[in-house]
Amino acid sequence: MAGHARDADFKTRLQHWIPKLVLSPSLTLILVFVYGFILFSVYLSFTDSRILPTFGWVGFENYEKLFRLRHWDIAVNNLIVFAVLYIAICTLIGLLLAILLDQKIRGEGLLRPIFLYPMALSFIVTGTAWKWFLDPGIGLEHTMHLWGWESFSFDWIKNRDFAIYTVVLAAVWQSSGFVMAMFLAGLRGIDNEILKAAQMDGASNWNLYRRIIIPQLRPAFLSAFVILSHLAIKSYDLIIALTGGGPGRATEVPATFMYSYTFTRNQMGIGASSAVIMLLTIVAIMVPYLYSELREKK
Repeated sequence: MAGHARDADFKTRLQHWIPKLVLSPSLTLILVFVYGFILFSVYLSFTDSRILPTFGWVGFENYEKLFRLRHWDIAVNNLIVFAVLYIAICTLIGLLLAILLDQKIRGEGLLRPIFLYPMALSFIVTGTAWKWFLDPGIGLEHTMHLWGWESFSFDWIKNRDFAIYTVVLAAVWQSSGFVMAMFLAGLRGIDNEILKAAQMDGASNWNLYRRIIIPQLRPAFLSAFVILSHLAIKSYDLIIALTGGGPGRATEVPATFMYSYTFTRNQMGIGASSAVIMLLTIVAIMVPYLYSELREKK
C-alpha cells in the first residue's frame, strides 16, 4: 500500500510539473527577448548611446532633444492623421459588413473568408501589392492610360499631400475584415428575444440598431479600438513596403523615425527615447481597456 501511495504521489507531482517544464523555455525566451529588451531600451533612452549602446547617463536629455526635433513633430502628426482615419474607417466598414452578413444572406460562407483573407497577409505583402497598384508607372494610372483614358491621374503615392492617405487605403483594406469578424461575433451573441420583443412593440429597424443592437456592441467597439490603435502605432512594415516613409517625410511615423535614428543616423539614445514614447502610448491605451475588462468580469 505504501508503494502504491508513493507511485500515486509521484504521478501527481509529475503531472503538476510537466506543463511548467514544457512552458519554461518559451517563458524564459519571452522574459529575456521581449521584456528584457524593453527594459534595456528604456535604460538606453537615458544614456548617450550613439552607434553602439554606452553607459553614459544623461537623464532626460534625449527626451528634450526628441521633442525639439521637427522630424519628430512631423512623424507624430502623420501618425495622428493615419490613426484617426484608419480606426474610424475600419470600424465603420467592419460594422456595415457585419450587419450585412448578419442578415443571413446567401453566400455568407463564401463572403466571410473573402473579407477575412487580407488579414492573413503580412503588412509587407500588403504594402508591396498596393505599391504596385498605386504606382503611376505600372499601376492603376498606367492601366487607365493603356485603355485610352489619357486624362486619368492617380499619383497619390508620389504626392506629398496625399501619400499618407495611400497608407490608410492599404491598412483599411487589410484590417476591415478582421473588425467585421469581431462585430459579427458580437451581433450573433445578442439575445434574439430582446429583438423580437422590441419589434412587437413597433420598433423600426433603425431604432432597433440605434437603441438596442449597437449599444450592446460596446465591448466589440472597445476591442476594435484597442487592436487598431496598437496596429497603427507600430505600423512600420506597411509604410516601409509601401512608401518607405516618403516622398520626403510625408509618411514618416514614430515607428520609422525610431528605426531611422537608431540604425541610420546613429542616434541610439534618441531612437530609444522615441520607442519608449510609443510604448507609453500603447500602455495608456491598454491599461484602461484591461481595467474595464477585469472590472466587468468581477
